[in-house]
Amino acid sequence: MSILEVQHLNKHFKTFSLQDITIQLEKGCIMGFIGENGSGKTTTIKLLLNGLPKDSGEIKLFGLDHIVNEVAVKEKLGYVPADDYFTDSATLASHAKALKPFYKTWDEDFFQTIVETWNLPQSQKMHEFSKGMKTKAMLALALAHRPQLLILDEPTVGLDPSARLEVLDILREFVADGERSVFLSTHITTDLDKIADYITLIHQGTIRESLSIDHLQEKYALVEGNLSQLQTHKEIFIGIRKGDIRFEGLLLRENALKYFNSEQIKVPNIENLLTLLTYGIQNENNNPILKGL
Repeated sequence: MSILEVQHLNKHFKTFSLQDITIQLEKGCIMGFIGENGSGKTTTIKLLLNGLPKDSGEIKLFGLDHIVNEVAVKEKLGYVPADDYFTDSATLASHAKALKPFYKTWDEDFFQTIVETWNLPQSQKMHEFSKGMKTKAMLALALAHRPQLLILDEPTVGLDPSARLEVLDILREFVADGERSVFLSTHITTDLDKIADYITLIHQGTIRESLSIDHLQEKYALVEGNLSQLQTHKEIFIGIRKGDIRFEGLLLRENALKYFNSEQIKVPNIENLLTLLTYGIQNENNNPILKGL
């Protein structure tokens, strides 16, 4: 059973639409949800949380319909938004006290252990917390009822490198037992290179790719070369970034092995996938043209 399953999800606005979104996340995995600003990441998360009504499609969490079984679903779910929700004049202890009654599975001893381990002062006013402390505080509150799935919307934005690494370590530990998963929306692809098992890329409201990291590296290749080589091979590329005399491009690995020397072929990282799948192929006026996969 998938811990998260989205099938043919659609949501239409006046100037933007989510179209036929399909996502599947298994237990014990971290899925990176990537895309440029305005691509539909936060809208998708709001739909998962039933913060927005969907137009059509199906969303199941833990095998349950997310609307029919909303209370049961949210009992097993932890959520950390991009912006903190804290009242500046309140303390972490008062926020915990307010949240505790909503969860039958709230584990006060576990919460206290987390707070002590992460050195989070419970009696200090929230406006005195740093950005990193606030992020860890939201994670502590999200973890206190021992959820099976964490949904995170840009949790490491604005954090210094040390704090970001701490958060990534927390996520690794969370999925270590193989029973829990993380759905992580972020544009910091270097974080995902460190921890992600799967990548789902959304562009202009449509899923362009959803695959494991291993499959990503098996399916695609990054090629670097002279611009002259594009004259005969441009049509096989999915995305190209051109300089004055050289280029780098993303293409299917089978085509890379067929048309280019092995020393030109590199393993793509997640940033390559994001930038070159969304950047596309430039036309004669250097405007990007997206190609289907």
